Amino acid sequence: MQQTTSSNASAPDFSGLWIPLVTPFRGGAVDHAALAGLVCRLAPTGIAGFVVCGSTGEAAALDEAEQLAVLDTVIEAAPGLPRMMGVSGYHLGQMLAWIDRLFSRPLAGLLVPAPHYVRPAQSGLLQWFEAIAEASEAPAVIYDIPYRTGATLALDTLLALAEHPRIRAIKDCGGDARKTQALIADGRLQVLAGEDAQIFSTVAQGGAGAIAASAHLQTRGFVEVIEDIRQGRLAQARERWEALLPLIDLLFAEPNPGPLKAALAHEGWITDELRLPMTPASAPLRVRIEQALRRLA
Repeated sequence: MQQTTSSNASAPDFSGLWIPLVTPFRGGAVDHAALAGLVCRLAPTGIAGFVVCGSTGEAAALDEAEQLAVLDTVIEAAPGLPRMMGVSGYHLGQMLAWIDRLFSRPLAGLLVPAPHYVRPAQSGLLQWFEAIAEASEAPAVIYDIPYRTGATLALDTLLALAEHPRIRAIKDCGGDARKTQALIADGRLQVLAGEDAQIFSTVAQGGAGAIAASAHLQTRGFVEVIEDIRQGRLAQARERWEALLPLIDLLFAEPNPGPLKAALAHEGWITDELRLPMTPASAPLRVRIEQALRRLA
């Protein structure tokens, strides 16, 4: 069902379920022991790999030294699994310098959103991603998330970027079902669902997989949904999926990763701590999350 057509026969495979890791904190500092423990729990569940320092990881609240240290912890805890690194900004020179530093570590790819705040033209977006792809030693995965960046990537722009040999996939949070369908039909970019509630529909249409924050929990269930769809076991996939939907809804009822960190703290894996401007989940939502987790246990 998955389409992997590409002009580059040796193109890397970003299919499957990727976990965009939270960054645990304790007493204001990164809790590397908790992060390593979380990675070790998730690594053997059948996931494709990890996204490090994405939006779920509160990367905007981490300085460069902290981000490199987080990456090092993930590499040490699960050396056999590939990892993407989230990179974002709006100063191209600083971005390229940062990318150069990152590739002192082994990376499968970079997860790259449009530059935020500046709202460039489509021609500017095209050149931005091309410049980053040229500077990267690993493929770029486009992160299409206009509600965070303020910049919408047009279908024509994405199809033009698909021609670049080091732009191989897209994390699709664009909110445009027709654009999603067109990218899957085109086949050059692997389409990964970026909105957790859209995993089933994206993969059923031929998408490659997902980058899903809620899959920190019930991870094998998410992996099995994707595999069932690929194997054509749609009734079984739908049954598994419907069991996961209430949890997904709760984990995004307030800004991510507040609810997710509350859930992970309830499981005893991390401390329920975030860095401003992100805040913990509200008390009523925490109660609902805990009830949902008890039902799933």
